[in-house]
Amino acid sequence: MIVRASRRDVLRYGSATAVAAALPAPAIGQGAWPNKPIRIVCGYPAGGLTDTFARVYGEYISQKTGQPVSVENKTGASGAIAAEQVKSAAPDGYTLMWTISTTMIMNKVLFKKLPYDPDKDFVLISWMDAGHLPLIVNSKLPVKNLAELADYARANKTSLGTYGAGSYSHVAVEALNRHYKLGMEAVHYRGEAPMWQDVASGAVQGGSGSVAAATGVLQSGNGRPIAVPTMERMKKLPDVPTFYEQGVTDKAFQVQGWIGLVGPAGMPKEIVQKLSDMMVEGGKSERIQKILATFGIDNAARDHVFFEKIVAEQGPIWIDLVKGLNIEPQ
Repeated sequence: MIVRASRRDVLRYGSATAVAAALPAPAIGQGAWPNKPIRIVCGYPAGGLTDTFARVYGEYISQKTGQPVSVENKTGASGAIAAEQVKSAAPDGYTLMWTISTTMIMNKVLFKKLPYDPDKDFVLISWMDAGHLPLIVNSKLPVKNLAELADYARANKTSLGTYGAGSYSHVAVEALNRHYKLGMEAVHYRGEAPMWQDVASGAVQGGSGSVAAATGVLQSGNGRPIAVPTMERMKKLPDVPTFYEQGVTDKAFQVQGWIGLVGPAGMPKEIVQKLSDMMVEGGKSERIQKILATFGIDNAARDHVFFEKIVAEQGPIWIDLVKGLNIEPQ
């Protein structure tokens, strides 16, 4: 349909430019983004938090854009396989990646050589809180806080589970050892499920991980949370003090693990902004708020400006923490 401005319109608005601004907005042109399906590559397995976020936020993006959004799980090498694939994709907003801080930061230390450059190959779109990772001990231990854990560990052989070498939970064990001058052993598992099983049975005295994965050990009464990282208490565990409140001020307990939406470097700024805005809007939706509550996550998606700030400020801290583990790069 062609819309023509009348002489009255021109007189009213004073110029052709003003008339154009007053006319109905044109429909999205054939070349506008998006005009075809969007593909999301998830670097971690189906069923986990990263995959769950990719799918639920992906559905929101589909609803907002009217285009199908698919999620493909390309797992392996701490997200490096997915990263290599996405960095080579056209930077047109039709191939995106859901990943985590390990892939974008810690892998710089954990691998001798990466098939991607975390700092140059991607544009940051939206940051998502991965949730607090509380320290939970077996409930039979006579331990209700960090000071009591330290006293117990000085008198007894003590092991704390981690969900992988180089993971946040591994960093937490070593940071506690440094603070209290202890020698607690870090026992590495392949994921949280087997770790929490051993915490519940007492095979290890405790471990750090997500509240969602630890639900079984908490609801059964076999586990007791004694400390929460980051500077604010969890809404889901309001009575559990932070590490900082208990005098453990190591930066390991102040930085935040995250999940991120990124795209290939070179994506147009307007597409990055549209996606960033959609993510923030989606985080306020009832469905996503319910999922966040289930996983014990207090914050929804943030925009690309916040994401860039977090990486700039906390990235070097994470690098130093992982280097301090003295892990031989693979």
